[in-house]
Amino acid sequence: MTSSHTAVLSPGRTTETPRPAGSHGEFDAMEPLLVKLTTMHAADPGRARLRERIIDAHLPLATRLARGYQHRGEPTADLIQVAIIGLIKAVDRYEPAVGRGFLPYAIPTIRGELRRHFRDSTWALRVPRRLKELHLALQRAGDELLDELGRAPRPSELARHLGIPVTQVHEGLTAAAAYHPSSLNRPAGSPDDPGSEVGDFVGDVDGGFDNVLNIADLEPALAQLPERERRILVLRFYREMTQSEIARVVGLSQMHVSRLLAQSLRQLREILSQPAPLPQSRHDAA
Repeated sequence: MTSSHTAVLSPGRTTETPRPAGSHGEFDAMEPLLVKLTTMHAADPGRARLRERIIDAHLPLATRLARGYQHRGEPTADLIQVAIIGLIKAVDRYEPAVGRGFLPYAIPTIRGELRRHFRDSTWALRVPRRLKELHLALQRAGDELLDELGRAPRPSELARHLGIPVTQVHEGLTAAAAYHPSSLNRPAGSPDDPGSEVGDFVGDVDGGFDNVLNIADLEPALAQLPERERRILVLRFYREMTQSEIARVVGLSQMHVSRLLAQSLRQLREILSQPAPLPQSRHDAA
């Protein structure tokens, strides 16, 4: 894996970087420099140096987040490089006027880059390339439609968006089962969330939820759930947020979010397992 920020990707500067202290003071000190960076012209010779300094200062953060995804069959050095790419994207895209600071923006950006890495590279060897590409296209289309519709898109809407038959959408959704069955119950080793498991951080879709998607369009079933539960399901399975991130968004504990997710999935399965009512015959209608 390569990056334009070649100095950052030097093994000697990444794999042995110490973890940041509990205080974010050293990162907070970078905020004024990030603001300055956004005001500098691209042709300013000092801009590249300042950008490099900001990226270097946040390398411990990227390293720590990458190590939270260890024990999934990927070399730690590769994960750190992926995390650094996410860090570079965060630095380049950060808008100080939006949000609560750089860290709340950078951390999800880096984690998102790591999730995409696993999503794109951890397929079983027997899966045809066509299905891999279809599944990834559905992931992107789902994100776009979620923003456009304000809710999780139905398979029929995904089909229209991509210009493909709905049966092909179902085929792509089931391709998620072809991921390598890495142990998602292993400790994640994240200092930010002791006791968390890898499955809490990686955006793998729950197998039962895949089955739900393959049965029929979800909208009628989701409509029977409380609004809070619907929102949590969307954040988890379409936004691919971790349970800890969802807890912060909805103002609940991580344990409460976990219980609500399990409860909501059970309810969806029960709703969708009920036989559909038989169409009324003309004789009955008379």
